[in-house]
Amino acid sequence: MSYVKRRWKPVLTWAVVILLFNLYFYLFIQDEGWGYLGYMDILFLVPSFLWGVADYVSFHRREGEKALHMAREELICRGAFPFENRDMAEHDVSILEKQLKQQFDENCELQDYVAKWCHEVKLPLSAALLMTERMTDMELKQSMREQWEKINQQLQSMLLGCKLQSPLLDLQIRPVSLEEMVKASIRNQRFFLIQKRFALEMQVEHLEVFTDPDWLIYVLDQLISNAVKYTRSEGEAPLLHLWSETQGMETRLYIEDHGEGIREEDMGRIFEKGFTGRNHHNGQHKSTGMGLYMVSRVLKQLGHPIHVESRYKSYTRFCIVFLQEPYYFPETVRLG
Repeated sequence: MSYVKRRWKPVLTWAVVILLFNLYFYLFIQDEGWGYLGYMDILFLVPSFLWGVADYVSFHRREGEKALHMAREELICRGAFPFENRDMAEHDVSILEKQLKQQFDENCELQDYVAKWCHEVKLPLSAALLMTERMTDMELKQSMREQWEKINQQLQSMLLGCKLQSPLLDLQIRPVSLEEMVKASIRNQRFFLIQKRFALEMQVEHLEVFTDPDWLIYVLDQLISNAVKYTRSEGEAPLLHLWSETQGMETRLYIEDHGEGIREEDMGRIFEKGFTGRNHHNGQHKSTGMGLYMVSRVLKQLGHPIHVESRYKSYTRFCIVFLQEPYYFPETVRLG
């Protein structure tokens, strides 16, 4: 807010007072001489001018302090910045905090309920998967197994999604074998890889990386699942290529498929929540736009940068970067 907008009322009031005084002098006391009027105007105007200058400087100083406080992510009403009606602002903030606390508790209860529900549903689902093994009709068996596996994947994603939304996200960062993590994810996706007749090339070295194994397997499951979902139906047999590289203080894991690829105009948005890309709108694939969004959130929590490179109708290559131990445990760095 500008100084004129803030101070126009007192300035206008003071100007009206001076004007009325001069009008009174002109109408009723003019015989006494105009010198007195000029003298009185100076007595009014000089202090008024000095007060205006001081007030203008003070106003801009306070505006600068306010801008600095508003740039910070903290409550201004509970800081050292003085302002009018501070008690009213404190009252409103307290009420909003109570409302947010109530909403937060309700969301936590809902997340707990969904997580428990997922665990309960997984039991009959596992039994149903075992029952399909006793079926003699191979075509029906294959169709039912595919649907059960899809349900199992969705339940697992929902369960881990609830954990990711929790304010108490439990991360167990420790050294794990990158090769074993990749093999575990491939085992999770083996049904769909076999169904789509994927050729698998894996050159992942037996390297130790610092990560949470459960969350890393979830990320790999999502990336491999995307490779299966967006495979091309025509042309050569689909290929899934996984390999690792060590570059200085970093270990890189690459996951590459030769499927649909990503359009150039979609590349900058693939990790956005709910973004599905043009292929989805064309009706080629069913997508919620949540898979890569969850991947980016998990990797951000783990501290693993992810990069993507793609050429439409050719390939898509994801690269996950694992940093060395000092990133997670700074006290292990030794000098000299």
